[in-house]
Amino acid sequence: MQDLFIQNYPYKNKPFAHQQNYLAKHWKERNVALFADMGTGKSFMVINNIAMLYDGGDINAALIVAPKGVYRNWLESEIPKHMPAHVVHRMALWSPSPRKAESIALDSLFDITEDLKILIMNIEALSTDKGMKYAQRFLMYHKPFMAIDESTTIKTPKARRAKNAVKIGKLAKFRRILTGSPVTKSPLDLFQQCDFLSSDCLQTTSFYAFRARYAITIQRTMGNHSFQKVIGYQRLDELQEKLSEFAFRVTKEECLDLPPKMYVKREVALTPEQVRVYNEMKVMALASFKEGLSTTVNALTQLLRLHQIVCGHTKLDDGTVVEIPNNRIDEMLSVVEEASGKIIIWANYRHDIEAIKLALQKEYGMNSVATYYGDTEAGDRQQIVTSFQDPEHDLRFFVGNPRTGGYGLTLTAANVVIYYSNSFDLEVRLQSEDRAHRIGQTKSVTYVDLMSPKTVDEKIVKALRDKINIADQVMGVEDLRAWLI
Repeated sequence: MQDLFIQNYPYKNKPFAHQQNYLAKHWKERNVALFADMGTGKSFMVINNIAMLYDGGDINAALIVAPKGVYRNWLESEIPKHMPAHVVHRMALWSPSPRKAESIALDSLFDITEDLKILIMNIEALSTDKGMKYAQRFLMYHKPFMAIDESTTIKTPKARRAKNAVKIGKLAKFRRILTGSPVTKSPLDLFQQCDFLSSDCLQTTSFYAFRARYAITIQRTMGNHSFQKVIGYQRLDELQEKLSEFAFRVTKEECLDLPPKMYVKREVALTPEQVRVYNEMKVMALASFKEGLSTTVNALTQLLRLHQIVCGHTKLDDGTVVEIPNNRIDEMLSVVEEASGKIIIWANYRHDIEAIKLALQKEYGMNSVATYYGDTEAGDRQQIVTSFQDPEHDLRFFVGNPRTGGYGLTLTAANVVIYYSNSFDLEVRLQSEDRAHRIGQTKSVTYVDLMSPKTVDEKIVKALRDKINIADQVMGVEDLRAWLI
């Protein structure tokens, strides 16, 4: 009977086998950890899980919490794409300072109606009093479901948002955590994520009790400060057995029916300084910095400077490269944390390639990353590819310029490709995509575009996905100027 219900459910889109498997096993469970690789469709599983519980009268509302770069996707893409057509629902996106339309949408979540109410919040809001109070009010007012997308964002027990997530999670009737890689640094990452679901999940009363059971520690002293240093782990088979009671794990290797290519958008908000210089460059074709001016003489150069600004830097008239405070590196690291295995990262500008390299080395070690662009010595290039293709080698990240590394190379060790920035040229995009997606690749490949909304960045990615060659299109300068105005 259960199998027939899952098979005959009126999905908007046909589910893959692993998605049906998740729903068959867990849709009625109170607490579930959905550990599914990037590109396996976690949002589909959760949205249909919500719909099923709503149909059964178990819930009448859902709170979805996700990182800044992802949470708008739930509102604009994932829920409209996957929510079954028969489920009447209304949605609102949390904002601490909502515009009139946003405020009306938020207020409507408390209307006494029978439709499903969905609130979408960014995880950072749980670090604020205003966000916490609103989330609490929403959860207390309804019979709710709550999910945390990319749950590694709450892995740190002492972090305010992590503690607050656990606190308000107790108000939800059903809870889900979603991530591809729940353990990013150590098995201790699991505690706070699972504690959000229930303190019963791991059968430990506190993080310190959890650490004492599963970590090997020694006492260390530094000055007047004494602390426990973790030097290893123990009883991991026992921990795995506990996880199996409430976790659903799916890897790309297991998903034989996935499409060969999947595309994901990650939003990167501009910083106030980026907004200032972007608007100056767009309107006046120049931007001012304390170090000097960046001016342009034609529309094509203006487009290039706008693109550099959203990436977090630009070039002054004297040739100096100026760093602009930005969120792009942090968003890239967030994507990397969510993914597993080897990763290709493409970036247009050498300044960005070096910045990416430094950030990854700081987080994952000096030997974890290699760069492949114009400055890479010819004699080193083949060794970089060989090391990257070797599953046993420490080299995990291939960071390259798509014009240099996007042709001819075989990089099938990776099934996640991040576009830190895009080329304007469709051929370069298609060729760089095919470095991972070619003979020898046994998995579906996920392509992640970092993009800042309502900027030239967004237009470039849209044009590339629509298979429009921007390099040709922009030669019609009138069309280009329409982009810039």
